[in-house]
Amino acid sequence: MVFMLFLCITGLPLIFHEEIGAATRAYDVPPMPASTPRASLDRIVSAAQAKQPGYVIQYMYPDDDNPDVVGATMGRDPVTQEGLKFLVIDNRTAQVLAEPDFQSGVMYVLLTLHTDMFAGLPGKLFLGLMGLVFIASIVSGVVVYKPYMRKLAFATVRRRTRRLYWLDLHNVLGIVTVAWVCVVGFTGVVNTWADLVVKYWQYDQMAAMTAPYRGQPPLAPGEVGSLQHALDTAERAMPGRTFAFVAFPGTPFASPHHYAVFMHGTTPLTSRLLKPALVDARTGDLTDSRDLPWYVSALLLSQPLHFGDYGGTPLKVLWALLDVVAIVVLGSGIYLWLAKRRGTRVAVLDRDYGRQPRRRGWVWTWPLVAGTASTVGLVVALAGDGWLDAISWVLVGLPGAIGVSASIRRDARPRPARARLPR
Repeated sequence: MVFMLFLCITGLPLIFHEEIGAATRAYDVPPMPASTPRASLDRIVSAAQAKQPGYVIQYMYPDDDNPDVVGATMGRDPVTQEGLKFLVIDNRTAQVLAEPDFQSGVMYVLLTLHTDMFAGLPGKLFLGLMGLVFIASIVSGVVVYKPYMRKLAFATVRRRTRRLYWLDLHNVLGIVTVAWVCVVGFTGVVNTWADLVVKYWQYDQMAAMTAPYRGQPPLAPGEVGSLQHALDTAERAMPGRTFAFVAFPGTPFASPHHYAVFMHGTTPLTSRLLKPALVDARTGDLTDSRDLPWYVSALLLSQPLHFGDYGGTPLKVLWALLDVVAIVVLGSGIYLWLAKRRGTRVAVLDRDYGRQPRRRGWVWTWPLVAGTASTVGLVVALAGDGWLDAISWVLVGLPGAIGVSASIRRDARPRPARARLPR
């Protein structure tokens, strides 16, 4: 619970990382006519190398928010992740606009704490283990929900004492958001396996695609050919797809002999799924292009479902509110556990609970309604935009609205006089 509370708190600002990045951006893109032609990627590569001599380009990618800008990640060598340089380049003039520092500042600290606690792969795997234990605790919570609610109406929050209030609120908020919490928790676990997934993809599909080059020495810097030619080759091989990013030879997503040009679709769902084209970096010829295996696609789809960045700003706001609800549930769970460890029996706080008749009706009716609404809402925004996004906002927000209404509803029964509780 403590580690999941830590992840929810550090993850809350990350939901709006794009908006925060845009608000703190320290460069301007010069206005030009819409008909201004794009510069060759080879000119952009030359501009980046001239700006950072002694560094090599690892990745190049278009800016999703501004079609007139491309970004470049540069390192001392193709695989080093320490001391990276980042460039923002105008793709019309090939001029470097900015050199943002993405490896410092508050957002960098929060992101690193959230992903691996500054412990690298061991930290990621540890947080993944905590996520699996958290999912197990959710299952146990669902199991004990039925006997707890056998004499209470759904969304009952009693205010007789502080501990009873937090116990009821913990159960109400937990059961109405259980589907959303399970999705975010499980996709978070999948994201902690990203490094292992990429390693296995290299061993599996990448090795098969580059088998004809096995045993050949890596290309020297002067042997690497035109990036623009490689992109043109990939676009001819995958019509109807758009450029997502390119990995340069020697990086983890490419081979020592290839540009790996990753393309994505144009629909909300296919824009999350990538397809690589391996282009011989010396000749510019297509070597192979295959759909990514299921385990990589599962990783790619888990990312939007974890951060909620696929349904517009309203979905991000709902994601943040649900994150706050999760913080309340986790915090109240820790509070109730500590109260129990001190010897306080929460059950005796409700004097008339044992005298109440067993409630009529099925305990799971409203929890299933809330869970189904959350699940459908999470899926429909991935399937399309426009009115599907609006449906997603309503369905994802419904469980939270139920929980909040229960938390502010007044309890008509009087509060009993304070009494010393037995140990």
